[in-house]
Amino acid sequence: MIAVKVLALKAGASLPAYQTAGSAGADLKALLDEPVVIEPGNRALIPTGIALELPVGYEAQVRPRSGLAAKAGLTVLNAPGTIDSDYRGEVTVILINHGSEASIVRNGDRIAQLVIAPVVQASFSPVDALDSTERGSGGFGSTGV
Repeated sequence: MIAVKVLALKAGASLPAYQTAGSAGADLKALLDEPVVIEPGNRALIPTGIALELPVGYEAQVRPRSGLAAKAGLTVLNAPGTIDSDYRGEVTVILINHGSEASIVRNGDRIAQLVIAPVVQASFSPVDALDSTERGSGGFGSTGV
């Protein structure tokens, strides 16, 4: 179990909530004074009114909701967005409209999902050469379709 402290920044903020027992992501809700219209091709920063206190060694990933993407073309622009364990500001979600019609985000709408995940920090060291592999330096699409 991971203890996550949720700090209400604004009146009316909702705690992240899992919708089913098997959900990996907890839904984040918009906290808006008035609806936000996102035109096709445009983006908007949507506040949630909450801040998190994550333990060191964990991150919170902000991911799209599949229903919003499929039905309205709305997705999280920097998916997955990372909330570091030392960040204490408001959780906001960058939504982009890839659809063909304007989308309206209203107060209380479920706009993204939050996944808590462990983080491994690596040590980086310069070397003169890398071990060979079958793929080598082949780039995008080099392993076929």
